[in-house]
Amino acid sequence: MAQTEVDWDHHIPLPKLAPVKAKITLALVALLCFINSYDGDFVFDDSEAIVNNQDLNPATPLNNIWGNDFWGSNLSSNNSHKSYRPLTVLTFRFNYLMAGGLHPVGFHILNIGLHSLISALMFDMFSILLGGLTYVNRKRLNHVPKASLLAGILFAAHPIHTESVAGIVGRADLLCALFFQLSFLTYCKAFRGGGFCEQLRFCLNVLLLCSAAMLCKEQGITVLVSELVRTGLLTRLALLSLSGASLLYTRWKIMGTGPPAFTEVDNPASFAENVFLRVINYNYYYSLNAWLLLCPWWLCFDWSMGCVPLIKSAFDWRMPWLLLLWSFLIGLINQAICSQDSQRRRTLTLGLVLLVVPFLPACNIFFRVGFVVAERVLYLSSAGYCMLLAYALGCCCCRWSKHKIFTCVMGLLLIDNIQGQKSKFHQWRSEQSLFTSALSVCPLNAKVHYNVGKNLADRGNTSAAIKYYREAVRLHPTYVHAMNNLGNILKERNELVEAEDLLAKAVHIQPDFAAAWMNLGIVQNSLRKFEEAEQSYWNAIRFRKKYPDCYYNLGRLYVDLNRHLDALNAWRNATMLKPDHSLAWNNMVILLDNTGNLAQAEVIGREALKLLPKDHTIMFSLANVLGKLQKYEESEGFFLHALRINPNSASCHGNLAVLYHRWGKLELAKKHYELSLKLDPEALGTRDNYDMLQRKLDQLYRTTAP
Repeated sequence: MAQTEVDWDHHIPLPKLAPVKAKITLALVALLCFINSYDGDFVFDDSEAIVNNQDLNPATPLNNIWGNDFWGSNLSSNNSHKSYRPLTVLTFRFNYLMAGGLHPVGFHILNIGLHSLISALMFDMFSILLGGLTYVNRKRLNHVPKASLLAGILFAAHPIHTESVAGIVGRADLLCALFFQLSFLTYCKAFRGGGFCEQLRFCLNVLLLCSAAMLCKEQGITVLVSELVRTGLLTRLALLSLSGASLLYTRWKIMGTGPPAFTEVDNPASFAENVFLRVINYNYYYSLNAWLLLCPWWLCFDWSMGCVPLIKSAFDWRMPWLLLLWSFLIGLINQAICSQDSQRRRTLTLGLVLLVVPFLPACNIFFRVGFVVAERVLYLSSAGYCMLLAYALGCCCCRWSKHKIFTCVMGLLLIDNIQGQKSKFHQWRSEQSLFTSALSVCPLNAKVHYNVGKNLADRGNTSAAIKYYREAVRLHPTYVHAMNNLGNILKERNELVEAEDLLAKAVHIQPDFAAAWMNLGIVQNSLRKFEEAEQSYWNAIRFRKKYPDCYYNLGRLYVDLNRHLDALNAWRNATMLKPDHSLAWNNMVILLDNTGNLAQAEVIGREALKLLPKDHTIMFSLANVLGKLQKYEESEGFFLHALRINPNSASCHGNLAVLYHRWGKLELAKKHYELSLKLDPEALGTRDNYDMLQRKLDQLYRTTAP
């Protein structure tokens, strides 16, 4: 090895650690930086990928994971994002099984552990990429232990990893990076010598690990490109190339031989009709990604929906950023090709490969992606950035070895990264803090305002939620989900006319929006526009065949129209589609009771309780029916059971009192009338019945008095 290479590494102001100690140090740095995320909630994409994903439930057949996408949708569905990551979903299922349910702590701890392991393994990767691959007696030498440690520390502490570690869905990026590393390190072992069989074994292990990386996240296939950059036997290179092509073809077939369908709001630049503008905006997206690696101070959970306005003119003030990015890249490429220093050529080439190649699937060149900027996709690319930065700092230390300024710079850089993590993890601790933190980064992002509004509405603050929903619609006038949610809140506030206008506009913009059609039907029903409401309900069912809630609301409409048989049929459809639809079961019992079909009401009530044995509302309705059928003991049993589940139900106490009143158990009737009135003093019917009972008891006392 050249003397200059040794000098370059020796001047870095870090201790020279043995490999094991260096890896432990990097793991501890990663743990120190990211440990604060262990007690966060499920946030943002975690809801769809984990909380609402039935593939995590142990009761779901394991085979479903291999036929569904990352979000639990069937890959053949038009709504599927085609993100096929079964190994990642398997780890989610493992967390679910070990914790006995959806407890986020276990999910977060595994993410932190994976990042610590990856950071430790980065020491080996950087030592190969920075110092070269040299074996003596089949043992690999590390010529740059300090530079490898420096690059590893920069990687372990980089704030761009916040989303990948603190957001549980970032598990896909972590696992992909882990198998990427293992595949690369296994490939490098093939260079230490050995016979053909041993070389072939290493290559097969490389392909197996590459396949695992791709089954964790799509960009895992890029490890083969990184390995092909290194020289090797023709047979080995041919095998890797052929296998890579086979993996790509298999992945394409899994996607259904077509890319997923995204909308303009997901990635507006990809829908620009002018090719020049499309290319310009893509390059601006690249510059944004580069800026986030360089200065990760303005991180945001979502960069779509107007967060990054399109560049529509060559005179846009953002154009210099594109020129700066490409000037810098061209300068690096020039040095990588033309430098007189062979070590510099190799280091810059491999650093650029590690920076650029993992980012290729997200660059919009090969296919349209569903985002503008996604911090998670920079997890692997950041390793290339950290490698280049460590090399640059090492060269500066070598050139100005007498100046301690670079020691201070590296120390401040690390401290700044660790301090930056604290605020970032606080943001990812809950959806409320995550969404509100994005308002200062992307104030023009309609989805940010939508998510803030949704979070406020879920917490019961509908007045504040309205403000953010209105702003989301103002920023993006065709944002149908914001219109739907705003219409729902206005419906609950009895502002029906505006709610109808919003929902009608939503279904006009997106005619297959089934939920908006159903909500429009509810509003029209409240406005007594019965014909329009019925048509809206049927439109919802036409676009979503299995829609039990819509059948339930359709049944309520038919009751208002005195079409009792149609109402019963609608509710029966709801319970067939969703057997635990409590409201539909209960309404059937009540309607049959009110129309005098007591025997049928009893049958339906008992059928419902077989499916929902702890539903106190159905017990209450069935108890009323049994009381009218003079089955007093059974009726009493259901009332008492319902009160054990919900002891503060005034109506249940009141109706049990009526039962005792009919049954002749007047003291018990008095007791439960009084309990009911204590819980609800304004119940006039109960007050009248109580007064009637009191008069009867007074009369009995007078007649029995001596």
